[in-house]
Amino acid sequence: MVQITEDKPKKGFDFAAFEEKINVAMASVTVKDKAVFSRQLAMMFSSGIALMKAIALLGDQSENAKMKNALKKIRVDIETGVPLSVAMTKFSDIFDDLYCAMVESGEIGGVLDMVLNRLATSLEKSAKMENEIKSASAYPKAVGSIAIIVFFAMTTFLLPTFATIFEEMGAELPFITVLLLGISEFSRTPAKMGPLIVALWLFIVAFKAFYKTPVGRVTVDRAMLYIPVIGELIKLIAVARFCNTFAMLTSAGVPMLQCFEIVGRTAGNQVIANAITNAKDEVQQGGSLTEAFEREKIFPVMAISMMRIGEETGELDKMLAKVGEFYEDEVEQAIKGITSTLEPIMMVFIAALVGSILMSMYLPMFAVFDKLG
Repeated sequence: MVQITEDKPKKGFDFAAFEEKINVAMASVTVKDKAVFSRQLAMMFSSGIALMKAIALLGDQSENAKMKNALKKIRVDIETGVPLSVAMTKFSDIFDDLYCAMVESGEIGGVLDMVLNRLATSLEKSAKMENEIKSASAYPKAVGSIAIIVFFAMTTFLLPTFATIFEEMGAELPFITVLLLGISEFSRTPAKMGPLIVALWLFIVAFKAFYKTPVGRVTVDRAMLYIPVIGELIKLIAVARFCNTFAMLTSAGVPMLQCFEIVGRTAGNQVIANAITNAKDEVQQGGSLTEAFEREKIFPVMAISMMRIGEETGELDKMLAKVGEFYEDEVEQAIKGITSTLEPIMMVFIAALVGSILMSMYLPMFAVFDKLG
């Protein structure tokens, strides 16, 4: 009797699936990506295209692997009857609490396209602000990095050569030359540089671990608020973000207490988030929003005065939107001011580095010339 066996195809390694997972893990969805997605989805939905089909189309045309993967899974959830807002909560790294809450309010009120357009506008403003901050910090980062690299290159390779010549000629080395030679020797000695690099690495790891604790987060974020210029900019950004987000949520019909919770989680600074939480507790007990913020002493006086007018007139969302626009302009002007201030500071910094190296090389030469004379 012959036994017939069925040959089962051996399942090999799926390189395509592995590559897709790698692409998804390495990709990141920017604020601009979310703004474009929101605007396109709103346009499709308002044009009468079914939500599931619109999500499928946007997923197919997306060039971002992370967004494409998320939209593919969201479409599957929608097919099984899961609301869009609930499906999005599974991808919190792309769609945060604010986004999901706004989508949920749009679904409940039947105005999803209008809500998505508001989200797109808000995200476009956030992207613009982020670009302005990055542009302002790009110049000092680049110039500072180049200046430090040049400084260490000259002190490590060029200065020791001149120092040897001066010593052979019997020139007395001035203090600045001795100091820079000490830095040069230190940077060229692995036994000395190694422990310093390890110590710096341990400090960074310890600082990150400390910042992840509740006490560390509050301590560092409070210190950030007292840094000259930077602290004021953080406050302005927080005020603009709070006002715009709160106005958008309340106008979309999200309950006020839920608005507080969402805005608190998106504050960006734990001290400000705690102030928002305290204000929420006071409002929950029947207190006034403006009085609560006035006691916290985080928001500017003008912002609180405008909030009070909004509360008294029953148009808090409209007033907050105006305050948010005003402080967005303030943030833009503050960033421009910081940029214009940093440029001369960086020039002085570079001049000081280059000048110190030139002085360390020329002063001994003058001493040699005096001896020869």
